[in-house]
Amino acid sequence: MIRVGVIGYGYWGPNIVRNLNSLGCAKVVTVCDRRESALARAKQAYPGVTVTQDEAEVLNSPEIDAVAVITPVWTHYDLAEQALNNGKHVFVEKPFTSTAEQGERLVELAERKGLTIMVDHTFLFTGAVRKIKQLVDEDALGQLYYYDSMRVNLGLFQHDVNVLWDLAPHDLAIMDYVIGMEAEAVVATGAGHLNGHADVAFMTIYFPNNVIAHLNVNWLSPVKVRTTLLGGEKKMLVWNDLEADEKLKIYDRGVKLQTTENVYEALVSYRSGDMWSPKVEATEALKLELGYFAECIEKGERPFNDGLAGLRVVKMLEAAEGSLKRRGEVVYA
Repeated sequence: MIRVGVIGYGYWGPNIVRNLNSLGCAKVVTVCDRRESALARAKQAYPGVTVTQDEAEVLNSPEIDAVAVITPVWTHYDLAEQALNNGKHVFVEKPFTSTAEQGERLVELAERKGLTIMVDHTFLFTGAVRKIKQLVDEDALGQLYYYDSMRVNLGLFQHDVNVLWDLAPHDLAIMDYVIGMEAEAVVATGAGHLNGHADVAFMTIYFPNNVIAHLNVNWLSPVKVRTTLLGGEKKMLVWNDLEADEKLKIYDRGVKLQTTENVYEALVSYRSGDMWSPKVEATEALKLELGYFAECIEKGERPFNDGLAGLRVVKMLEAAEGSLKRRGEVVYA
């Protein structure tokens, strides 16, 4: 049984505690939060759990094997570092760290200590993303051309990070997992209208093999949209995460260039075939992810959403931040 201490019981913390306690191979023994009201909620929901306002009681406790850090990003590095130095495995909410340098230090520390560190990229465990990964690995789409995503809604405004750091980690983690290549360059544009942070942003990422990705993230949209398009040489895919049924649709459509001797007389042929919607597993992604975390600890295996995966996302965010400040200047990874 893996004994877990959870630091942070705000928006996401209760979901972490609930799913950990449902696993059977793990249990939450301590919940930490600075707010008395949050601890009161935790105690009411889980009477057998110890609660504290002092994170040192979690980080130093010999009764705790792993720590879940579910706090603002600027606190991640210090808490994760202390946990690792005290011999504890670490599960960190996205994004991994505030800077790539911090992420590199945590990756090196976990490696040196022989401990598991996992970044909470929950979407990688959804049925839709697992199916997309399967289709790409099986070459069902053919050579990838582009990844185009829109993740917009009205709020929730953050006061410590801009919209890129809040919303983009989801899609950057999915891209990193599905495309399987490190970014070569990043361009970002955007603007802030209300609280000094960019609340509307656009991000373009260039990958090897002429693969391009584009993200639209926005806190000021009148509607909520969660749509992603993947274009390939053989087939194209649309993922609408807000659809109750048929979240994924595969289109047997494409374009073929038939070049003659004179390039200006090149012939373009269009293929318009069937559309179908593959079955997507309807399981709770966070429960799968936390179960995988426990399994990796027990078996001593490296998770695919480890610190290095989190670091790659942070590097893209850092590059985007630099480009955003310089109004769309290309930043090379």
